Amino acid sequence: MRNNVKITRVKTSMTQQQLAKNVGVTRQTIGLIEKGEYNPTLSLCIAIAKELEKTLDELFWEVED
Repeated sequence: MRNNVKITRVKTSMTQQQLAKNVGVTRQTIGLIEKGEYNPTLSLCIAIAKELEKTLDELFWEVED
C-alpha cells in the first residue's frame, strides 16, 4: 500500500524518530509504514494524521491509476 506519510513527514522537517515518539511507536514501525510494508491500525493512522496535520485521505487513500 502506497501512502504519503514519508513525503508529508519530510516536508514538515520531522524525522522518523520524532514522529514515532509522538505517536507511540518505534522508528522501525514508521519506516515500514512509509514503505507500505506494514498496515497500521486505524487509531495509529489517526494519530499520524493528527501529528502531520493532514486528513486520513491525504495520507492513506489509494488513488487508482
